[in-house]
Amino acid sequence: MTSQTKNILVIKHGALGDVILAQSPFQAIRAFHPDAHITLLTTRPFAAFLQKSGLFDDVWIDERPKISQPGKLLALIRKLRAGRFDRVYDLQTSTRSNSYFRFFSPGKKPEWCGIAKGCSHPHTSPSRTKIHTIERHADQLKLAGIDQMPAADFSWAKSDISKFELKAPYALLVPGGAAHRPEKRWPAKCFGELAAYLDGKGLTVALIGGPAEAEAIATIIEICPAAKDLSCQTDFGDIAALGSEATVAVGNDTGPLHLISAVGCQTVVLFSRASDPTLSRPRGPQVRVMQKDSLADLLPLDVIDQLVLDK
Repeated sequence: MTSQTKNILVIKHGALGDVILAQSPFQAIRAFHPDAHITLLTTRPFAAFLQKSGLFDDVWIDERPKISQPGKLLALIRKLRAGRFDRVYDLQTSTRSNSYFRFFSPGKKPEWCGIAKGCSHPHTSPSRTKIHTIERHADQLKLAGIDQMPAADFSWAKSDISKFELKAPYALLVPGGAAHRPEKRWPAKCFGELAAYLDGKGLTVALIGGPAEAEAIATIIEICPAAKDLSCQTDFGDIAALGSEATVAVGNDTGPLHLISAVGCQTVVLFSRASDPTLSRPRGPQVRVMQKDSLADLLPLDVIDQLVLDK
């Protein structure tokens, strides 16, 4: 099948960071198939956001039914078969998405670019699990003839942030992370000391997070009362817009940092030994990574030394 393929399915579930890192592949697929009808299969948190990109003609929500939910599973199988896809780009390449390849049996299967056993364009490179997500996607898509990977463009994503009434210049702090991975979080006290430093330099400090960050944000505000709490108030569009206007952002290895860095913000991302920045670091024109085995050993002064504030 060539770039004239008419009916395309792209599969991408993932967490926020994974979805942000897939923006370049999304753009590459659309550029290679400019006239095709492209459907994205994703999860509910990202459906409305990715629909705004203009890269997809349809966005389907995958509820990821379990085997114990045969009715929902059968409905998904029927929907995928009814799509009559010519080609599938599986950017998730998980056990779940691999299983979807089998949903098209019996009968003619679509061309499939992924790692499902028996697919037409298998990504079998031994380095696929040793390279960054973006390079892995690029290597995979070359198998289907897509060899141009554009820079990620999130200009479509930005919303109106005047509602936050943030006085410029401002800095973004993102003290959160996966609730079940506390070892990936820099201590809230350290974020508080950093916030106090930034406030002293004349920057408004804005704090981004969700309900799970309530305790950390309370600690930061106790140390730096001038910090502005935006937790539970920002959607993906707000985060993109805030990042594009911020002087600097500092945070843990978590989804919002991927979006903030992708829109060009000067970003410092903090990694512990719990994850490998070689494989999953945020990408952008101004990203610095700092890593310690334990983030408790990373001093605020070490982070401050990485900041460029005279812009």
